[in-house]
Amino acid sequence: MTHEDVEEQLTRNWDELLQELRVTQTGVQILTAFLLTVPFTDRFSELDGLQRSTYLMVLSGSVLTTALVVAPVAFHRVLFRRRMRRWLVEAANQCARAGLAMLALTSSGSLFLVFDVVTDRALAIVAAAIAPLLFVSLWVVAPLAADRRTGRGRP
Repeated sequence: MTHEDVEEQLTRNWDELLQELRVTQTGVQILTAFLLTVPFTDRFSELDGLQRSTYLMVLSGSVLTTALVVAPVAFHRVLFRRRMRRWLVEAANQCARAGLAMLALTSSGSLFLVFDVVTDRALAIVAAAIAPLLFVSLWVVAPLAADRRTGRGRP
């Protein structure tokens, strides 16, 4: 076991958070770019009112997710060399958590929209209801269950 001081631990935490956010940023940016092209397709005019509203909510959610997962980079740029690493790590952690929650909601909404256009509304509702359960199971329940099984608590 290594012994690191508070500054070393904060630096390691910051580096780990940035690596995690890189993965999320790429996916969210691809989703947002795709969503921005949708209104320019021929079939967009065929969407009903609910589908258009869902599209706008999903697009807005994707933009909000982008803002949340990119915010820590902006925080760092604004506060560079001001010895605020603890605040940066805590704020980035909160943004990452909120960004993941928004990504789950946005992905679920996207799934609803695609299922609604391709199949029918009932199946779209089922798919959109199952998706958040999948995200929560993989992103929250599984790691907490692993933590509990190992007997390791919070540091």
